[in-house]
Amino acid sequence: MNAKSILSNPTVAAKPRFPGRAARDKLATMLSLKEMVDRYASLAKSFGEPVALSAFDLSPEEASQLFTALDEDYHISRFLHFTNGTGQSYFIDGEAVTHVAIDQAISSLL
Repeated sequence: MNAKSILSNPTVAAKPRFPGRAARDKLATMLSLKEMVDRYASLAKSFGEPVALSAFDLSPEEASQLFTALDEDYHISRFLHFTNGTGQSYFIDGEAVTHVAIDQAISSLL
């Protein structure tokens, strides 16, 4: 695809060049990483235990946006482990998931 066809195609032209920045911008209006980890810690018996995303008391849209933004950040995503089990499904970075488990090592980012 040449430059002229990219500029004339609004779908291609509108795509952000730096998706990581877009993810961080979304996070600015949501829970902070510390707030999310604190909420997880209050719900889980211990770090590494799967917790239903519905337990975070967020709307489906808020949960999807928050966890997608976190999953798109390499430094954060390596501590998050999503699974799809029983319960309300959320689309996180295009995948249907119901639970998240967080490694205790995420504390190094707080």
